[in-house]
Formats: sequence, C-alpha cells, structure tokens
Amino acid sequence: MTVTMMDCTQELSLRTEPLDTERELGCYCSCSEGFSGDSQLRGRAKSRSLSASPALISGKVYRRTRSLHGPSPATKFGPKACMLQNPKAIMHIQDPASQRLTWSKPPKSILVIKKIQDDRLLQPFKDLCIFLMEKKDMIVYVEKKVLEDPTIANDESFGPLKKLYTFREGLDDLSDRIDFIICLGGDGTLLYASSLFQGSVPPVMAFHLGSLGFLTPFNFDTYQSQVTQVIEGNVAIILRSRLKVKVTKESREKKVGQEHLVEGNGLIVATHGENELGKQAVQYQVLNEVVVDRGPSSYLSNVDLFLNGRLITSVQGDGVIVSTPTGSTAYAAAAGASMIHPNVPAIMITPICPHSLSFRPIVVPAGVDLQIMLSPDARNTAWISFDGRKRQEISHGDSITITTSCYPVPSICFRDPVNDWFDSLAECLHWNVRKKQSHLTDVEDY
Repeated sequence: MTVTMMDCTQELSLRTEPLDTERELGCYCSCSEGFSGDSQLRGRAKSRSLSASPALISGKVYRRTRSLHGPSPATKFGPKACMLQNPKAIMHIQDPASQRLTWSKPPKSILVIKKIQDDRLLQPFKDLCIFLMEKKDMIVYVEKKVLEDPTIANDESFGPLKKLYTFREGLDDLSDRIDFIICLGGDGTLLYASSLFQGSVPPVMAFHLGSLGFLTPFNFDTYQSQVTQVIEGNVAIILRSRLKVKVTKESREKKVGQEHLVEGNGLIVATHGENELGKQAVQYQVLNEVVVDRGPSSYLSNVDLFLNGRLITSVQGDGVIVSTPTGSTAYAAAAGASMIHPNVPAIMITPICPHSLSFRPIVVPAGVDLQIMLSPDARNTAWISFDGRKRQEISHGDSITITTSCYPVPSICFRDPVNDWFDSLAECLHWNVRKKQSHLTDVEDY
C-alpha cells in the first residue's frame, strides 16, 4: 500500500526548511499514473496569516511547534523482532506544517472560477480579472458561459473582460495550461475546479463569496495583497486527497468502439468490442465523496462492499457514502460520520439510513481498493453520483472501484492546515457551540 499526498506538477513543489529534529517526516508517491516523489520533508514552518505577514525569506530556519501527527512508529520490537521491510509499500507520516508552496518559475496563467447565476459576484469578478491582467500581467482563463451572462455581455464597463481566454467544460483540455486557480464563490466552486482536472491539479486559492464557505478560507476585502503573496510563493498549503473512481458498465446495446474519449469530466479509459456486447470503464477524480443510493425505488438498496477483493459486508438501506477526509464534513457528517482532518490519510465508509442498528461508519487506510457491486439478489438498481454530479444508474454486472488518487488538490491556506480547519468547524458548522455553564459564587459541598 502506498499513500499518496503529493502533487506532481513541475510548477509546484513543497519547500521545507531543514531542522535538527528527532525524526524525519516525509511522504512518498509511487503509482501507475507516473508520479514519483523523491524528496523528503523535514522540520516545520511557523504558521502565519497570509494577509498580515510578509513573504518568508528563503533559507530561514523555523522553530518547530507541536505537530498534528505523532512520530513515525518504531519497526523494531524487542532485541530480535522487527517488521519485514517492503520497499513497494512505504508510508511516512508527514508534518502538515511543512507543506508550503513555491514556484519553480513565476506563474503566468490563472484560471478564475466564478459561481454562476450570482449577480453579487460580478463586481468582485471584474475587479479581480482587471487586477490580474493589468497589474500582474497574467493570462486569465474563465469559463465561456461566464462571459455569456447577459449582465456582462450588455454592460460596457465589462469591456476589458473581452480579452479573457475562455474554455468550455468537457470540450477543452486545461492540462498544462493553468499555473494557478482562483475560486470566487462557495464550496461548490472548489469542487467544480477539482472536476476540471482529472490529473494533476494546480494550486487553488478560494475566496469565500458563497453560502457556506467551509473550504474557502479567504475574504475578498484584501484580495490584492493576498493574491500578490501567493504569486510570490512560500505560503502554506493543505493537500486534499481525492478518490480515483472507475465505473465499469456492461454494454447493453451495440456500439462502435470509442477509446480514450472525454465524457464530461470523466475519462473513458477502456472499451472492448466494436460491434459486440462488452464493457466500458469511465474514470473520475472525486474530492468529497462517492454516493451510491437506491434512487427513485421504494426498495432498500442492496449492494456488496469489497475491500482488497474480500467481501466485507452488504449494505442494505438507503445507500452508502465513500468519502475523503475533506468530504467527511459534508454529506458524511450529515449521515452521522466523524469529521476527519484532511491531512489524515484515510477513506471513510458511511451507510445512509442502514437497516441495521450496528452498522456504524468506519475508516479504512488510504490506498486500499474498494469495490461496490449490486448484490445478486438486489430487487432494484442503484444510482451513483460523484461530488453531487454525473449521476447515473448502476445495474447488475456493473462495478465501482474506488481508491486514493495520486493527484490531490493543493488548497492554499489562510494561516495553516490546522488552524484553518478548526476555524471552519467553528464558523461554518458551529461545532460544539453551546451556552456556557455559569460558575458558582460560593463553594459548597453537595
């Protein structure tokens, strides 16, 4: 098992400062997608606010503070026993505060994702794009349908935006074109940005201009200084792991072979047989969760769940949620699951209204292979969705394979991964908020 938490773009790397510490913390990636991480992360950087502190000086040594994770476990037990080393299964625990962004070359192209059908964002969108083009001399990409908004198309004050580069979802490939992403909106804009990149994802800076904002730590009031600091580099990031999901379906009608086509934001990875019944596999990268449910049927869903090829249980109820740590605070939390910090390498499995009181949510190690199929005696089909999109029906003979992706979403932090997450819990979910108990004025024994 190899746990992957590194991005693999040439333009992004994680800078850390060496310290004299009692342990080394690192994270390696070795997977079929072609990424290999060969650098170790050591030490820890002092957390700070993007909007308040100047860029850190390269080469400066930072004092270690307490880490989210404990030290790597010992692999020797007593005088003669030890763990058998397997070079193909390496997992090092990474210090989250050592994750910092730097640029190997100055970024030149920026993708701006704006929430659709929200007139409140028109002025911030205009101000940001003009600032990037005129002040920073950046190449700015936006979605074509954003500029087709009648409010923008019919307003002469938006004339400078005509110089923007445009793309169309599902038709234009943005791979290797974008150095940096800025999201204007709520959490849905970050999920949408993730879906546009089925491979390596550029760094993402998300401004809170939507409804919830759990994943969007930046306020737009001081956007110029914040964006400038990110462009200069050396800011904290959090690597949000994604799920690699492959949906394999039985072809139920004659089709002409179509290999390596893009369907929406999913890649058709294989087809078999040009004029005969066969199977077709479509692959997705998912940031929050994969949801399998009973759809419009009145019957319970009945799906089998396999882990590394072994049947572990059958899910009878309304469905099941397979989520990343980032997704643990979304649908999974509403279904009764625990909330997991995004730096924890794990996959969460949460039943939806199970027909069993003992079926509780479970957490499995990142990198395991999960497979979901309809049970042979299932009375109805099931439905699947990916981050709430691309909803489709699953029938007998179809299968869903899920594992940890090699391509996380590098999300830029306002302060640091730990503080940002707890701030979001408090501000967005009002975690553990209650009226405080009053103190006693007189000490008495009861």
